[in-house]
Amino acid sequence: MKRLFAVPLAAALALFALPALAEPVKVVATFTILGDMVRQIGGDEVAVTTLVGPDGDAHVYEPTPADARALGAANLVVVNGLGMEGWIDRLVKASGYKGPVTVTSTGVKPIAGEEEHDGHGHDDHDHGHGAFDPHAWQSVANAKIYADNILKGLVAAAPDKAAVLRANHAAFEAKLDAVEAEIKAALKPIPRKDRKIVTSHDAFGYYGKTYGVTFLAPVGMSTEAEASAGDIARMIRQIKKEKIRAVFVETIADPRLLEQITRETGARIGGRVYSDALSAADGPAATYVDMMRHNLQQFTRALAPAS
Repeated sequence: MKRLFAVPLAAALALFALPALAEPVKVVATFTILGDMVRQIGGDEVAVTTLVGPDGDAHVYEPTPADARALGAANLVVVNGLGMEGWIDRLVKASGYKGPVTVTSTGVKPIAGEEEHDGHGHDDHDHGHGAFDPHAWQSVANAKIYADNILKGLVAAAPDKAAVLRANHAAFEAKLDAVEAEIKAALKPIPRKDRKIVTSHDAFGYYGKTYGVTFLAPVGMSTEAEASAGDIARMIRQIKKEKIRAVFVETIADPRLLEQITRETGARIGGRVYSDALSAADGPAATYVDMMRHNLQQFTRALAPAS
């Protein structure tokens, strides 16, 4: 009997002698675009909880008790900043979280909200974001700043994983460079005067500024805002006058307003685009890079000259 127990006992003692497997860094990201970036850089070294899920609207999100519990157990919280998550400070306080918070937009040159109505087809109402447009990720150059900030946050939280994190970051940065080159190449043949697009809300200001596209929207930078009758009337006149045919409903938005505008103008709603949230894993925009490629395909198809 002693022989029978000798091998299992030795194996058990060997297991106790092994160093404990390193736990993944527990990260809470506020919405899917940030959650994907954390996964791209963190890889197997992170366990990510994303508060606002696929096709969710972070503008109007209402945190849950489960969200507070997730923050309470986290090693790192990753947020956008620029007023995007008006609810995050309350949630952090309610959760009792005392750890580090990475603000991904740190270092971005923000677009001033007061200027957003110029050329965007709506007046400067209260958009719920304060002075700045928070949708900075719509420029890939800004997404690279986001990635740098996420890397810094992860390395600070898990310095022993720094080599792997930096390698993952370099691979992600290469993907960002590739998709930015695709955007510039695809838009280059389209004359600047013809690059005019209508979207549900004013989420593409950084895209427009970076890639030379004019975006118009009946609603401001937050989906909490509502378009006035005057906003809608001006939008309809502008679409008719400039013969704008590229009209897109964002996945997070109620399509009824744009449907009304297209009925009045004869414009046609194209495919749905992703602005503030990714799709589910089986959708066309499961990652940030997929989202940028999907939107580019939709935009260029609508902007291409009629044959």
